Order: sequence, then C-alpha cells, then structure tokens
Amino acid sequence: MILVAIGSNLGSPTIGSPLQVCEAAVQCLCQSGVRVLARSRWFETAPVPVSDQPWYVNGVVAVATDLAPADLLGRLHGIEAGFGRVRRTVNEARVLDLDLLAYDDRVQAGPPVLPHPRMDRRAFVLLPLADIAPDWVHPGTGLCLPDLLAALPSDQQIRPVP
Repeated sequence: MILVAIGSNLGSPTIGSPLQVCEAAVQCLCQSGVRVLARSRWFETAPVPVSDQPWYVNGVVAVATDLAPADLLGRLHGIEAGFGRVRRTVNEARVLDLDLLAYDDRVQAGPPVLPHPRMDRRAFVLLPLADIAPDWVHPGTGLCLPDLLAALPSDQQIRPVP
C-alpha cells in the first residue's frame, strides 16, 4: 500500500480554505496520473510541534502508481509548488504539504526515507490512516496501527472536520 499524507493550514487566494486546498490536492493527484484508491476523512489538527500557527486540515490517501518512490516524491513536491508552496524553514505554515508516508512494505534510508520517519508519532497521520487501513502494520517496526495509536503522545489535538 502506498500512502500519502495531505495537509494545509493556509488558505489559497485562488482555491480557498485549507479544506478546499486539501480537496483540490486529491484532484490534482488524480490528474497527475496517480490513482487514489481510498481516502480518509479530513481532520482538524493543532500544529506539531505546538506553535501559534493556524490549525491544519489533514488526511491520508492510499494511491497506486508505477512511479518509483523518488519519482513519486518528486511528483508530490511538484504539486505542492503548483499550489504555491515554498520550502524555507522546517514546520512552517504552508498552503499544501504532501508527504510520502509508506511505499508498500519498503524500508529504506533514502532518498526518500521510507516509511516516513515521524509518521508513527503523529496523530494527524495515524488517525486518518485508521480510516482507510485499520490493519496497517508499520514495515520498519512491525507494530500494528492500534499499538501505534495507543502509544501516541496525549498532547496532540485532533478532531474530525464536521
């Protein structure tokens, strides 16, 4: 299973709210030749690490593609750039964030690092992932999703978008 995280906490003058940006990103993935097989609900999430940034809208999609992991990541970065993302500093507010979380059962030191090195500590990844793959097992640690969810820090704020 190939997994991609989608997030936004800044609106776009041409697209609209962070939720609309995330919806448009799913459509853009499809138009770029990446097939979306499943998608989670959207969640509102406080920034991690904690900051005064606006809350994010986050979700996860399962996709199918013939692209190799590095090429898929390049495609994701191209989509981000098309939405106006400029990478300046780590953990900054952004119009669109697309992360390659996992590529089947591949474990690699990079590039890209697979599975994503912080995904197992992020409620904004694991809760949406539970919507589409409740039996998913982390290929690096062998831990199942319920165990990963139970080990999450209690200070991460997340709620489904109404």
